[in-house]
Amino acid sequence: MTTSTPRAVFVLVAMLALSPVAGAVTPERPSRPEAVPAKTPLPLTLADAIARGLQHNLQAVLAAQNVEAASGAHQVARAALLPAVDVGARAARQKISLEEFGLAPAPGESPLVGPYDVVRGDLTLTQRLLDLGAINRAHASRQRLVAARSALQEARDLVVAACASAYLQAVAAESRVAAALAQLATARALVARARNLRDAGTVAGIEVLRAEVQLAAQRQRLIQTENERDRTRLVLARAIGLPMGDPYELVDAVPFADLEPGSVEEALTRARTARPELQAARAQLRAAEDIHAAELGDALPSLVLSGDVGKVGPTAGAVKGVYTIMAAVRIPLFEGGRVRGHLRASRAEVEQQLARIADLEAGIELEVRMALLDLAAAAEQVKVAEGARELAARQLVQAEDRFAAGVASNIEVVQAQQAVAEATESHIGSLLAHNLAKLALARALGVAETEAAQYLRGVQ
Repeated sequence: MTTSTPRAVFVLVAMLALSPVAGAVTPERPSRPEAVPAKTPLPLTLADAIARGLQHNLQAVLAAQNVEAASGAHQVARAALLPAVDVGARAARQKISLEEFGLAPAPGESPLVGPYDVVRGDLTLTQRLLDLGAINRAHASRQRLVAARSALQEARDLVVAACASAYLQAVAAESRVAAALAQLATARALVARARNLRDAGTVAGIEVLRAEVQLAAQRQRLIQTENERDRTRLVLARAIGLPMGDPYELVDAVPFADLEPGSVEEALTRARTARPELQAARAQLRAAEDIHAAELGDALPSLVLSGDVGKVGPTAGAVKGVYTIMAAVRIPLFEGGRVRGHLRASRAEVEQQLARIADLEAGIELEVRMALLDLAAAAEQVKVAEGARELAARQLVQAEDRFAAGVASNIEVVQAQQAVAEATESHIGSLLAHNLAKLALARALGVAETEAAQYLRGVQ
């Protein structure tokens, strides 16, 4: 509060310096400025935070656009297998030479014919009847689309985990501020009691000084916890796309709720089935195999059917029907090793995808096992912290009674207050760690978006 007044004065002076000079015509202003109404804090539940994050988070938005790009690429690849139909029309006035076509004119006649008019309209159709390369490339594009959708789900799971984690951090910060306020009130009560006892001649002045030192320490701790709370709220607002200047109120307290995760083998089986990045890697493997098959198909014959039907004549009123039907077979004989090089590259891509899948499966197993260990340890820590907090509260009551009775100094009270602060912080930290462990387990199993809220409530 000591720095706000000079800053306000500085701002006021700057405003006066930038105001119109004397003598200038200025509009009349109200004598009392209208107060800007404060924004009503937005009630923010955990579900609201997750929904906002999924809507505004950059990673989720980019992943959704990648799905659109993969869908467009798949549509292009499929178009190579579908009929291509064109309509054309032309009108020309031309003069040709019969000799150009290998025709000899009649004796004494000019080889030139024309000029004459030609009007023509055509409907042309082209269809690939057999092209293994194009067929397998269409299959590969479909698998890439599947991989992009799985990558989108992975991004959404990460966003859910990040937003829920930020929400839990903000809840823990609010709890720390509430605990600091309670401890500050206790410290003030200790100072008042010490002063009363000193005035009554029961205790020495050192008891008052010791209580005042403890009060100052609690004030400092409150400042630190409030700053940390404000920082975590900014992080949460940034994660969910909420304007950082808009106030909001955390609705869900997310209390302790034990979770029975099941056996390790059940968790591993579920993770291998549900993890979206593993599904994406498998789809990428199938796409690589399809590309390899497409390169093989490029070395095989291909068959294309084409034809056109139209009308041609000297004028639009004197046209006659014509048509052309053609089947073309292409048989690659020699392309300088291009096909062989493409086959080597596509085979290497298949091997790379196999290695990625093996590494990803090992990493997923590690994440699942570590998440289960962290969850079990965090649950035990919460139970121990709850017992320690109750013991610390009883210790503080007894120390205050002994000090009030004059049988002990307030050193015991100060120590008991510190024990309460440590036990409270340990309880808040262990509860946060337990909730984060449940989030990590949901993420490791690949069900963060669908079941993270249930895991936090202790329901699987």
